[in-house]
Amino acid sequence: MTDIALHPRIRHWRSDDAPALFAAVADSLSTLSRWLPWATPDYDLARAQAWIAHCMRMQEADDEHHFGVFDDASGALLGSVGLNQRIRANRAANLGYWVAETARGRGVAVAAARQAARHGFQTLGLQRIAIQVAPDNHASQHVAMKLGAVCEGIARNGLATPDGPAEAIVYSLIPADIALWEGRVD
Repeated sequence: MTDIALHPRIRHWRSDDAPALFAAVADSLSTLSRWLPWATPDYDLARAQAWIAHCMRMQEADDEHHFGVFDDASGALLGSVGLNQRIRANRAANLGYWVAETARGRGVAVAAARQAARHGFQTLGLQRIAIQVAPDNHASQHVAMKLGAVCEGIARNGLATPDGPAEAIVYSLIPADIALWEGRVD
């Protein structure tokens, strides 16, 4: 699959996406499990269905917006991206992303994160999107930097892990960053 061009597009999850989500997670478990506490060997179709149902409820409530990342040409699931931990009073949210093993290293996370950030700024009216990354998660840091996110420092106990609280490197995006992606100066 690495020689085929990918054209990532995001859309909100639908209940019929559960089998593809389960398959993508199962195929990528060895790398996802290091960073995502829910990616465990007992991950099954029922958990994929429950997650999608949760995402649909959160979207309906306009609290969180989670998206599947699909190849526009083939329809294959490439990963997931989402805006969560929304703070309405501050017009802020966190951005998270993961990419299936077969699609890594091909710009999928950057393209999907840009689309999710646009949705956050243009549709949800956010003024700030934070990305919190484990210090040794170099791939996610690379995505944040490719987005043009500003590194703001370390959040002590910024991440919850199975081993307890852990530090996070905090990056941020603001609406003006979209202009930079498109080569404009606003």
